[in-house]
Amino acid sequence: MATGLLTSDTSNQIVTTARTAIGDSLRSVTYFTRDDYEQLYLRDDLERDADLSTFIGHEWRGFTTAQTAYDGSELGDYNYTIRVFDNGFLIRVTNDREGVLVTTDGLTVKDFEEVATALRTYLAERALD
Repeated sequence: MATGLLTSDTSNQIVTTARTAIGDSLRSVTYFTRDDYEQLYLRDDLERDADLSTFIGHEWRGFTTAQTAYDGSELGDYNYTIRVFDNGFLIRVTNDREGVLVTTDGLTVKDFEEVATALRTYLAERALD
């Protein structure tokens, strides 16, 4: 699935981070920036028919809109987004230049917090490099 946006080590690290936190409920992992994206993992029993380009565009705009709308609110800083669907969940973890979308089967709130924290930490470490 690699397109060259990330090194294979970086791709593997992101997938391993998500897989460690989520386990067998992991459906897919997609890395994205403002300009490009790369699907890093797709579980074998799923079809490759998702319109990732539209998803990524929406999630990036959603991030910037949420940042603006809630900036300075009593809720505190933005951490991550969970979207709930009939057949699974999507979690978006982003910073100001890159992000990761992870889709899963059912998880607990604790599971979402674990994967979000792990991915946010990884993206923050990448930003320091």
